[in-house]
Amino acid sequence: MRFIAGPRQVGKTTLVKNYLKENKQSILYFNWDFRDIRLAYQKDPDFFTRDILNISPPGIPWVCFDEIHKYPKWKDILKEAYDKYNGQYNFVITGSARLDLFRKAGDSLAGRYFLFKLLPLTLNEITNYNKPQNDNLNSAIDFIEKRLSNKFYKQKEMESLLRFSGFPDPFISQSNKFHNKWKLTYIDKLIYDDIRAISQVSDLENISQLLLLLPLKVGSPLSINSLRTDIFASHNALKNYINVLELAYLSFMIKPFSKNLARSITKEKKLYFFDWTNIENPAIRFENYVAVELKALTEFWNDLGHNFSLYYLRTKDGKESDFLISKNNQPWLIIEVKSSKQIIENHHYKNAEKLGNIPVVQLIKENNIAEKHEKGYQISASRFF
Repeated sequence: MRFIAGPRQVGKTTLVKNYLKENKQSILYFNWDFRDIRLAYQKDPDFFTRDILNISPPGIPWVCFDEIHKYPKWKDILKEAYDKYNGQYNFVITGSARLDLFRKAGDSLAGRYFLFKLLPLTLNEITNYNKPQNDNLNSAIDFIEKRLSNKFYKQKEMESLLRFSGFPDPFISQSNKFHNKWKLTYIDKLIYDDIRAISQVSDLENISQLLLLLPLKVGSPLSINSLRTDIFASHNALKNYINVLELAYLSFMIKPFSKNLARSITKEKKLYFFDWTNIENPAIRFENYVAVELKALTEFWNDLGHNFSLYYLRTKDGKESDFLISKNNQPWLIIEVKSSKQIIENHHYKNAEKLGNIPVVQLIKENNIAEKHEKGYQISASRFF
């Protein structure tokens, strides 16, 4: 089975429907949000096999179960279908909540699926210049040099992403009016449909209030105790709310990296949104955008069979590097984010030296910058991505 998870309205259903249509298998798409699909299953657990005689697909047909994770005992349903029809059908499972959540408990589907992430559009995807699968991932320096050799700046396209987000509908519309209406509808549906369906949270108004506060916390270590002054809820309740937002793919957390860095004592994570347009401050919005680009890149590499993770660095004296990419749990690359060109601060180099002399890249929102220094690089994000 193939699991495809990611934020609501990022294009998972469209991707699968288009694939099924191209292969003349559209009737094998089943959305479990629809009552008739749930009733069909209750009457006949093998309901999805009835229409196979009406199509003549090339090879093994693909069956899509969309949003099945909202149905009780959905893992047992998938396990039974897979065990019974493996070899006769392929299965693709899509959902806007964390389909990998149950890894933390017993996984009844172990060995039966691969999980892939579909995230908001990236600059590379909308310009189709670089091919991430061709990146040299053996060496961080070779990876940077490959990006630096790209002579094209995609500033206009990046500014559109910063303005309208990487979600297909508002990005394609390029309309402020549509984007504003889309954001309101998106949040309402996510809270009152997705979160209600996948969590035990009863006070959804607290979630709404939290979403008004969190954009102001982006880019800094998130203190849950500081949120209690604005939302009258316990520490555990607030922690649960934030976990639910991550579960629903509204936000994601980045941990501090501490291995081999003795002075790094901060344990608080940093929170970022998949929709960076929630953030008014231009510098913080740009940092959030870079965070999503880096997360999408590392997730893609992991889908190819690598082992990359995204962190940040913060030392005891408050010196911070915005991002660190690790490979096989070892430091690989430090990335700092700035709005305009400026000297790369020395503490980034000191951290890089302590972590094994790994390279440092300072990504700039400003256009037309591509510099190689003795100890690091300074590159426009519109060229790097």
